[in-house]
Amino acid sequence: MNEGFPDQDWYLYDWPFFEQAHHDLAQRARDWVAARADQPHDADFAAHCRSIVASLGKAGLLEAAVPQPDEPFDARSLCVLREVLTYEDALYDALFAMQGIGTLAIRNHGTAEQKERYLPGCRDGSRVAAFALTEPDGGSDVAATATMARETDDGWVIDGRKTLISNGGFADQYMVVARTGEAPGARGLSVFLVDADAPGISFGEPIEFIAEHPAAPVNFDECRVPASALLGERGKGFSVAMGAFDVFRPSVGAAGVGLARRAMAEALKRVRERTLFGQSMAEQQGVQMMVADMAGDLDTAALSVYRAAWIHDVRGDLTPYAASMAKLVASEAAGRIVDKAVQLSGGAGVTRGNLVEKLYREVRAMRIYEGASEIQKLIVGRGLLKGNARP
Repeated sequence: MNEGFPDQDWYLYDWPFFEQAHHDLAQRARDWVAARADQPHDADFAAHCRSIVASLGKAGLLEAAVPQPDEPFDARSLCVLREVLTYEDALYDALFAMQGIGTLAIRNHGTAEQKERYLPGCRDGSRVAAFALTEPDGGSDVAATATMARETDDGWVIDGRKTLISNGGFADQYMVVARTGEAPGARGLSVFLVDADAPGISFGEPIEFIAEHPAAPVNFDECRVPASALLGERGKGFSVAMGAFDVFRPSVGAAGVGLARRAMAEALKRVRERTLFGQSMAEQQGVQMMVADMAGDLDTAALSVYRAAWIHDVRGDLTPYAASMAKLVASEAAGRIVDKAVQLSGGAGVTRGNLVEKLYREVRAMRIYEGASEIQKLIVGRGLLKGNARP
């Protein structure tokens, strides 16, 4: 590093968005990552994932995703942690994030009994959360949900199929979006909390993605849950479910920033050490311009992410425009940065086992999950045209 800059490969930006607590949290996360590096990878992938969640909980890091009842939700802390964790391993980030995505609606809409039943265990890592939303024929169209829930004398019966469900098969609880029929489309949905041992719930084989990620189909066949399983108001499930994504979308961008920063670090190391045509790659103008493009994307992505998080924490608001812009800009920028890192790495960048190749596989999904880039563009564009947002 040049004089005046930290001598470590990752450090929190010295920006006015952050308070000392965020710098302290980043260091705690870095310490956890360093300690975790010596842990063996359990051959049982589900057990490995659960051990990561338990370790995150023991370190107190899950409190940023599942805050204590009397603590406000701090989006900057969430983003800082997702950036640190993804810099090291996208799997760490995925498991951390799902604890929050699978519980935020409980915090915001749950009864006292539901909060007491589910939140403490998800906070300390003894329980694993999941959010059963996506369906085989639904994709990004939540209003097309076909899973049905019908009311009975003693509760509800759920029938339907969900797919691509993170933590599917080993989570302890599932937040399930189902159609209860009060109105067509998004107005006729409700959310239910379904335990993994509920009668009628079953799980398909784990889904293999291009990058390591725990997910499986979740099936509901005459799945019976008590009346107390309803989360929030009946028929208001769309807003209950989507509220979590509005808060977590900037943090997806933060994960993209972390992954992009790792790709940038690997690329800089490569070009500083590599000689090409008798000259250091670092001295070649074409390489210098490519690195500058990567840096421009990275700065823009990080600023978009932490602006959105700051708006939430300081102004008490997280507009759909800011959240979607952060997710859109950062996930797209991360893809471009990693792609350039692959190009600068040459054959090594597409060789299985190389870190940059791993990052290339991991970054692609960020433009799809928690709302594809096209959905974010619609939110941003509509907000501008309706006068509800401005750059």
